[in-house]
Order: sequence, then structure tokens, then C-alpha cells
Amino acid sequence: MMKRPEILAPVGDAERLDAALLYGADAVYLAGQQFGMRAAPSNFTEEELAAAVQKAHAAGVRVHVTVNVLPRGRDMEMLPSYLAYLQEIGVDALILADLGAMALARQYAPNVEQHVSTQMGVVNYETARVLYEMGAKRVVLARELSMEEVAEICAKAPSGLEVECFVHGAMCMGFSGRCMLSTYLTGRDSNHGECAQSCRWKYRIIEEKRPDAIYGVEQDETGTYFFNAKDLNMLDHVAELATVGVRSFKIEGRAKAPYYVAVTTNAYRQAVDGFMASGCAPDYRPEPWLSEELYTISHRPYSTGFYYGHPDQHTASNSYIRNWQVVAIVKGYENGELLLEQRNRFCVGDTLTVLPPLEKPYDIMVASMTDGEGESIDCAPHPQMAVRLPFDRELPIGTMFRRKV
Repeated sequence: MMKRPEILAPVGDAERLDAALLYGADAVYLAGQQFGMRAAPSNFTEEELAAAVQKAHAAGVRVHVTVNVLPRGRDMEMLPSYLAYLQEIGVDALILADLGAMALARQYAPNVEQHVSTQMGVVNYETARVLYEMGAKRVVLARELSMEEVAEICAKAPSGLEVECFVHGAMCMGFSGRCMLSTYLTGRDSNHGECAQSCRWKYRIIEEKRPDAIYGVEQDETGTYFFNAKDLNMLDHVAELATVGVRSFKIEGRAKAPYYVAVTTNAYRQAVDGFMASGCAPDYRPEPWLSEELYTISHRPYSTGFYYGHPDQHTASNSYIRNWQVVAIVKGYENGELLLEQRNRFCVGDTLTVLPPLEKPYDIMVASMTDGEGESIDCAPHPQMAVRLPFDRELPIGTMFRRKV
């Protein structure tokens, strides 16, 4: 029987961690406030890291910590104590992108699994084998590989080496994330967690001898946008990824909102569970509503990346498609009422969608509600105000309500 692939969810702070745990992650990846490739999220202090590991483990979920910057000399002096601390608090895996950092991890955190980051650009089975011999338990493959190349690495890599692949989220115009555009244009080192997303900017071309003539970079029969990539979406292909041997399905997005974490984790969790329930049928396809869910989150146009040949990868817009917003979060249940915390304005008469964990979302109409003091109200206009909503069932704390905008 095929082992069920792991759903690996992105976590940028404690609220995102709660969303990942509630909506079905097998493992989460997150960062401390140094050495991670995403400086934009608030990330976790050392005390918060310890609490996050304890909470995740209590839920039966593994914790992988990113130590995947390309470290400079000054970083190497600070790494040993940080690695030792991560082992002390019980982190399950380190995501590493540098051979020197791997050597230090073997010395200062020998009991923690080493996962080789996509930043290292693993594109063949021989590199995978060498990394395994150096102590790697898992390799996160480069995002530029085809399905055939992924299958070959899975088939020819050592049997004890796990393969992880990205299945969803933003793509980078640099090879496996190794891009210098942000560093060159802004001085913010993209390989040190400070990417300015320069690939999403709007560019024009100026020819040196004609400075007054500014040309647009347009997508037509003769050209295309150079840098701005579509988002990856492999939900409909979980069966093929699992069948070729991918052990972990990684969702990009540590800087994304808790709603993004909840919806993507929920969709891939249910798709993988459906695949396993099918007897691992190679032609399994998730139910259509799961795919539709991924269009309710903030996203760019989707593609399947490089998995199926040369991608139609570039998109003319640098903006996100945003059609839905979270309006409330469940905080409890008593006396036939849900206790909600408002996140965006909603009113009596509105149609809301409930997102129960590991279930199909469904719509309700708000017939009545009261404030935290039990006074009847027509609208919930204030951020984080308490709302009591008559409801026929208890929902887990953290369950989200949304509406289309």
C-alpha cells in the first residue's frame, strides 16, 4: 500500500499555525527571526518557536524550520547556537540550502532531520544521492523539473531519501528562487530573506540613443512579460505526483494570510485523502469543488509550472485576484449560539459561506445576531468585535466564515 503523501503547510505566525493545524496539515514549515528566506512575515521568536513546536506536536503535526538563507561569514558565527536551540525544543527537521550549514547542523543538531531546500537546485538523482550520503533525509526538488524528471529522481535516488515537491503557490523567475534582481535594484538581498518582489514590477524599455521613446513590454505574438510568473496549482495532479513517488506536497506561502493557509491546506488534504480512498487509482481526480476552492483565495492566474513541458508561465498583471474575504472566526459555542470574532463587516441578510475543517463549505443566510452583550444588532461593523450567531451545530474554534465581495 502506498504511503499517504504529507501535506506540508506554510506558517508565518501563530494565527497561520492555528489555521494549518485545524485544516489538516501533516507538517508545517516556519522560521525564526533569522536565517529564513522570508523576512516579510513576523515569524517566530525563540520562545514562540518552542510554543509552536509544543502545540503542533500535541496535534500530531511535525515542524520543519527554514534555515535556508545563503549564509555569509557573519552568519556562520551565529548558526551553531541557533541550531542547538532548535534541537533542544524538539524541531523535527531543518530546511537547509548551504553545504556549510548542513555541516554545522550535523555537529550542533545531529538529532534533527536535514531537508535540502529547493534553493540548492537539486535536478538529478546523483546530486540527491550525494546529499543523502552527507546526511540529508529529504530533498526539496528544483521547481523547474518536468514530471518525468521528478519520476526519475524518485526512482533512482536512495530508498531512504524522501522527495518533496512544491504543489501550490507563487513561482519565482530566478532558478529555484536564486534571484539577484531584488539585490541589484534595491539592495535587498533576495537570498537572505529580503526579496522586494522586483519581478512583479511594471517595466518599460528605453533604447540608449532614443531616451524619449519609452516602449512597453507587452505580451503578443512577438514577445511577452519577462519576469512576472503565474501561480502554481497542481491539485488536479496529486495522483500522478504520489504515483511517481513524491513523499511530501509543499504549499508555498509563509507570507500569505491565514485564510490562504486554511483553504489550500484543506483542499490538498481532502484531495490526497480522496486519492488514498480510491485505492491510489492513477487516474483519480479530486472533486470539482476542491479545485473551485483554490479560486476563492488571493492568487494570480494559475498554471502547472514546469511539470508538463515548457510552461505558459508569465502573466501580464502583477496584482492578485481577490474575490472573497473572511468576515468572522469561531471562538466558541454556547447555548445554541456560535461566538464569533469579526474580521470584516457583515450584516443580517448577508449570505455567508462556512468553512468547516475537512468538509465541503456551505452557505448560510444571517437571519439574526447579537453583540457580545446579547443586544440585537443589524451589522457587525467593528474590527474584532464579539458577535453571537444562532447556529444549529458546534464548530471547531478557528473555523472561518467568508463572503464574496
